[in-house]
Amino acid sequence: MATGRRFARKRMPLTLAFAVLTAAAIGAGCNGFFTGNTLNSITIQPPSPQIEAGQQATVQAWGTYSDNSRSQITSGVTWTSDTPAAVCFVSGTSCVSQFTGGAATAEGVVPGGTSTITAAAQGLSATATATAYLGNVTNFEVCLGSFVAGQSCNTSTWAPSSAKGGTQDYYVQATYNGSPIDLTIASDFGAISPATTAGSITCTNTTTPASCTVVAGTLPDNTTYQFTVTYGTTNSVNVSIDLGP
Repeated sequence: MATGRRFARKRMPLTLAFAVLTAAAIGAGCNGFFTGNTLNSITIQPPSPQIEAGQQATVQAWGTYSDNSRSQITSGVTWTSDTPAAVCFVSGTSCVSQFTGGAATAEGVVPGGTSTITAAAQGLSATATATAYLGNVTNFEVCLGSFVAGQSCNTSTWAPSSAKGGTQDYYVQATYNGSPIDLTIASDFGAISPATTAGSITCTNTTTPASCTVVAGTLPDNTTYQFTVTYGTTNSVNVSIDLGP
């Protein structure tokens, strides 16, 4: 009996050591099996920031993770503006091209100016186009012809011949601080509706006045098409093109 008890006492430390080693091995295996939740992609919210010139707005970076969850990234985001003269980031009292933190404060600088802003974190990035605009504009209109301060706005519907086609100049004007201003380049000329064959009707406002062109023979007679011109977040006008025979 004494010999049996001595053997049991010698076996207990060995058993305990084996249990500890086994637990450590299992723990190491679990650590290798259950990997951390990784960041898969980033988006910027809002996706196309519109910021009044002289005012500020918050932009956020949101992450989608390997478990399909989605949440705001609250630290370690590097924000960059490629055109800080148009839209910059606010750091203290300074207007800067780069900021690192969580959510960022963007400021509109030049009305009509645009900037590509980038949010980068953990080796991933996302971009968005931010636009600065004038606030408190009134009398927002889309007119035929070219802008001349003080002239009346011709809002007649353009009626080109579908057989011959044609080109029409447009300008966008509004009143700001009591004076008329040309907002053609700063406005957004929306897609033609209903949808047409690519190239049948095109509008471009990279210069002022803007030009819309109907390609001869590509569209049916007696059909009305429409596009929407917008500026900032509150100004919008629908413009019609009536095709004749």
